[in-house]
Amino acid sequence: MTTTTSRVPAPAEPEHPSQPRRGWWWRLLHRWHYGYVGLLAAVTCFCLSLTPSLLPRGPGLQGAVSGISAAIGYGLGVLAVWLASKLRSRPMHRPGRTAWRILAVGAAVAVLFFLYRGAGWQREIHEMMGVDAPARPRYLLVLPLALLLAAGLVGLIRLLSRAARGVGRLLGRVIPASTARVLAGLVVILLTLGVLNGVVLDGFFTVTDNSFKAINGETEPDVSPTQDPLRSGGPGSLVSWASLGKQGRSFVAGGPSLEELRRFGGNGAERPIRVYAGLDSAPTSRERAALAVAELQRTGAFDRKVLLVITTTGTGWVDQDGVDPLEYMYNGDSAMVGMQYSYLPSWLSFLVDKERARQAGRDLFNAVYGAWSKLAVGKRPKLLLFGESLGSFGAESAFSGADDIRNRVDGMLLVGPPNRNELWRQFVADRDPGSTEILPSYENGATIRFARDPATDLDRPASAWSTPRVAYLQHASDPIVWWSPRLMLSRPDWLREPRGADVSTDIHWYPFVTFWQVTADMAFSTGVPAGHGHSYGSEPVPAWADIAPPDNWTAQRTAELTDLIATRSD
Repeated sequence: MTTTTSRVPAPAEPEHPSQPRRGWWWRLLHRWHYGYVGLLAAVTCFCLSLTPSLLPRGPGLQGAVSGISAAIGYGLGVLAVWLASKLRSRPMHRPGRTAWRILAVGAAVAVLFFLYRGAGWQREIHEMMGVDAPARPRYLLVLPLALLLAAGLVGLIRLLSRAARGVGRLLGRVIPASTARVLAGLVVILLTLGVLNGVVLDGFFTVTDNSFKAINGETEPDVSPTQDPLRSGGPGSLVSWASLGKQGRSFVAGGPSLEELRRFGGNGAERPIRVYAGLDSAPTSRERAALAVAELQRTGAFDRKVLLVITTTGTGWVDQDGVDPLEYMYNGDSAMVGMQYSYLPSWLSFLVDKERARQAGRDLFNAVYGAWSKLAVGKRPKLLLFGESLGSFGAESAFSGADDIRNRVDGMLLVGPPNRNELWRQFVADRDPGSTEILPSYENGATIRFARDPATDLDRPASAWSTPRVAYLQHASDPIVWWSPRLMLSRPDWLREPRGADVSTDIHWYPFVTFWQVTADMAFSTGVPAGHGHSYGSEPVPAWADIAPPDNWTAQRTAELTDLIATRSD
């Protein structure tokens, strides 16, 4: 007789009173193993990233800034917990349900509050710069964009961490476990850096290099080969039109026409001289500089009233609003010379071609100065120097300090200097007591002066401004001027001082967060109206009028020329 017994399932264990059923949000966090302290730090950094920066930002850019900031915050929180666990002899206490609920409610309230305030701050900055602000509801897009980016970055780090643990287990079979873990971490880090540097970055630079090299061979649609023998690439020139590069061709073909000069300055106008050497004009920087000087001699540039040496930006670009004023002021009795050292944009050139900018600035000025200094003192033209953005970095490189500038040049205008400019940093660091970083005074303004608005600031201090005169134009809202890696961990003086006229009073410094905010500002530094950010418009006109005015020049003529340049740029 066979007895059949049915299997009765065991009754489910009742839930422990102290462990009630968790909500969906808790189960999601538990599934992905997000730590309490890490999330707290991530929310904090996210909220702080919504505070104002130097320039207005749309929802897309703000989402990127906030996502990176949140990921950094999470990483710092996890690191803090790990360090604390190593320093304690007892296990770390895990947050309970109440702590998680407080975090969830607090995070929701904080995020909504800062999103609302962030939209208001952005509206204020947009209005301050005369730009239409996006509608407030669009700002809600910041949250999902930031969440996706932050989660992706944290996930990537976790993948690398898992790879390190896997390598550690393999190595642990043949060497001690502690040693294996250290070696595994180093192997994964080195492999990641190798792939990043040898594959990703090299591939990126190869693609961009080829792309911008192709662009360098193009010509703007409204630019045609010059027929002026006083221009490089024209009849009789030692430099071919094709070798000038895209920006060089635009420079030599640009500037005011003879008729435009006559309308502004009278019938005595002359055709200005413009000389340029492109990357393809000669093999090396020194050979290009020597070729440029030969061009100056061929065109009779040393017989003009003023000779301007220009250090270009990365692509070889010359800001016409920065150099054209001199041709108007001197009624065409002028000569200008520039030289290309790269075809990459300034931000890329600063990363990979910074030494080329330094060398080009030094080679071109020294070559011109060598020929100029041999002329009789009474028959030399005024020797001036101009550089904007990365061009100011190259222009500074020709000099060792203020005394060297005073001995070798008649005037200098440097616009939007990057924070890494060595002489600029020296002058700002050694500024007179009581003066600010955004508008410093150096040696009581004897030679070197700084201006946010050159029409008024170059008159300060009231002491005499002797010749030669050097002026730096720098907006309080220009991220190119104020960006520095030191922003990660150190509050700069310009955020300790009263804010500039076009900078929100609510901007403050936060570790790591401010660095990424200003980094993002750099990407769109010229996308704001003139007078803000890295857009200087017609401001070089009053600066040149103070640095190197021609005889009988008046304030009225400065105002007229400023209006002309501003109207032309609109």
